[in-house]
Amino acid sequence: MKWLISANGKMYNHVEAFDEFGYIDWRQKANYEVGDLVYIYATKPYMKVMFKTIVEKVNMSSDEITDDKKYWYDIEEYENSLSGKYARLRLIERVDSEKLSLYELKENGLKAAPQGPMKVREQLEAYLESNFNDYYSEGVFPEEVSETIEEGHRRTIIVNKYERSSEARQKCIEENGLNCAVCDMNFEEVYGEIGKGFIHVHHIVPLHEVGGSYKVDYKKDLVPVCPNCHAMLHKKISNRTINIEKLKELYQSSKR
Repeated sequence: MKWLISANGKMYNHVEAFDEFGYIDWRQKANYEVGDLVYIYATKPYMKVMFKTIVEKVNMSSDEITDDKKYWYDIEEYENSLSGKYARLRLIERVDSEKLSLYELKENGLKAAPQGPMKVREQLEAYLESNFNDYYSEGVFPEEVSETIEEGHRRTIIVNKYERSSEARQKCIEENGLNCAVCDMNFEEVYGEIGKGFIHVHHIVPLHEVGGSYKVDYKKDLVPVCPNCHAMLHKKISNRTINIEKLKELYQSSKR
């Protein structure tokens, strides 16, 4: 089952709670089941769906939940919340995109801003999923992942939550544009509408070298590249990879 719920940022700091714990123990106001997906709509000033989570535990008592008092802005509301049952919502991905704004959501199946928990219907589900999929960096390279799990035909990639953050990749695109940093290819210019908005994003610091406490700096650590150049950046020669500058030199040299 897929659900949509709302989060009041004036009452609780959801971003920092997710960053510290990787989950939030949420008041259970619906009949969630373990494995359900829950999209979270952030109210004003954002007015966007910004989080995709999965239900990890249900029917938890206040004695079983993680102490997150420091993330509550309204302590009285925090104290009032310590009753009833809780569900643990594990963060899958965080996105900050205008495509997930209330206006766009209402154009794609949402009737009104969510108040309480609501089941997500097929049209809205397809739209949400398409905008949480990482089309900026499709094609994960083996050295970028810490673990892979095979589930039938579905492959789940488990990596540091910051490094796979679509928010960071989006900011990289906003900072650097959609042209490849090596060969300057722009997919929309070459392929038209089908290529609009498409580019991979390369991690200058390899993910397998990143520690658990590391937070990506999208200005220094990420760079947009086309899939061909991305593959070359991950190709090892004498057990070493090439950097952006050297690959750019090789590309320009081949064009002379």
